[in-house]
Amino acid sequence: MLPFLQEAARVRPSQKQLDWFDLESYAFIHFGPNTFTDKEWGTGQEPESIFNPTKLDCRQWAKAIRSAGMKGMVLTAKHHDGFCLWPSQYTEHSVKNSPFKGDVVKEAADACREYGLKFGFYLSPWDRNSRYYGTPDYNEYFCNQLKELLTGYGEIFYVWFDNACGEGPNGKKQIYDFPRYFDLIHTYQPNAVIFNDFGPDIRWCGNEGGVPRQAEWAVVPSELCPYATVQTGPGPLAEEGCLSYLYNTDGDIGAMHQILYSKGLVFAPSEIDMSIRPGWFWHEKEEPHSLARLFQVYLSSVGSNACFHLNIPPNREGLLDDRDVRRLQEYGDFLKKEFSDPIPAKVEKLPNCPPTQPQYKILLEKPRKEIKYVVLSEDIAQGQRVESFRITKNQDRIASFEGACIGHKRICPLQNPFKNQNPLTDTSLPDIESLTVHITAARDEVRMKDIKVY
Repeated sequence: MLPFLQEAARVRPSQKQLDWFDLESYAFIHFGPNTFTDKEWGTGQEPESIFNPTKLDCRQWAKAIRSAGMKGMVLTAKHHDGFCLWPSQYTEHSVKNSPFKGDVVKEAADACREYGLKFGFYLSPWDRNSRYYGTPDYNEYFCNQLKELLTGYGEIFYVWFDNACGEGPNGKKQIYDFPRYFDLIHTYQPNAVIFNDFGPDIRWCGNEGGVPRQAEWAVVPSELCPYATVQTGPGPLAEEGCLSYLYNTDGDIGAMHQILYSKGLVFAPSEIDMSIRPGWFWHEKEEPHSLARLFQVYLSSVGSNACFHLNIPPNREGLLDDRDVRRLQEYGDFLKKEFSDPIPAKVEKLPNCPPTQPQYKILLEKPRKEIKYVVLSEDIAQGQRVESFRITKNQDRIASFEGACIGHKRICPLQNPFKNQNPLTDTSLPDIESLTVHITAARDEVRMKDIKVY
């Protein structure tokens, strides 16, 4: 088993996956006919005349996105209704036949460049308007539209696909030629990362509510992400069982008992997505989620070895709702307050510890009553390795935080280990002079990149 674990420890990300991790969070923009019909899913029969954002201002979108600390925008260029936010030459169901007559994709891409944001798009494979859908001709149609987006709007950092398919149990079904789609992206935008349920670069977290797993591994079985590149041989139990049941909604993807049965491992990290409101498209009566909820999702995505994809839907005028803009500013300001100024400290790796169980002593410049967070980062360019760890204060044996994997970034909110004690018991704690990060299990020699305290 040891040789396989060492292989697993050396499954590495591509450079564009590393670049994606460094973005940490970016915005989703759901906008289209559904904005005007007050629906979440359109039928594809909506008249083009319904789309008429009279005050469209993508610069307002970009400014609000940047205020929240996000570093990119992913525009829904076409949702399931088939309506294109650019004047595609391959369909009449687009902005060119609407009163608007502009090019939302171009305006969004230009605004991103002006505000220093990366630009990407979501092109829904499911198209409820196209007469080709459900026929062999549809993949050609889809590739034509994909090529328009890949070649007409400058550098693309992200292409987002879901696997929505069909018109119901008795309706049209389409076999999507994802390998062909991926080849187009690699040809025209080789630095773009691709999101899909099954890889190749980024996978779905399994929900749309910002809910994380206890451990969000980026190194996962190829049975989960068959489009990703396999980097290891089979696990020691690969011939003793089968992982065909694995799906993104499962709770322990990447855990030891899973990978031992895998035919081979891939690097496919998770994106955690949710909308700032209950719906993905704008609905007047909906309110944005609280600052507390957004921050909790930040901790469980960016702070748990994933990236955060937050949807912000424009209204019928083509503007982000003032309520959402205020919440984004509030959220960005709060993140700056919490994480802009690390506490001065010196980190020492303690001698004579096993390579897979190192300990790191964090010595503060001066004692403090409180520390909120310890932020850990592995050097994932060398592989993701840590299986479990604990953090203690001073010389305590009782942990103030216990966690599973670390990966790109793990934000650890420290807890008072005595908070549930009898209130009559004196639970006052001495000032914090030092912290110890103890890796309790790893797949091979641990390679830490950074340790900070806040």
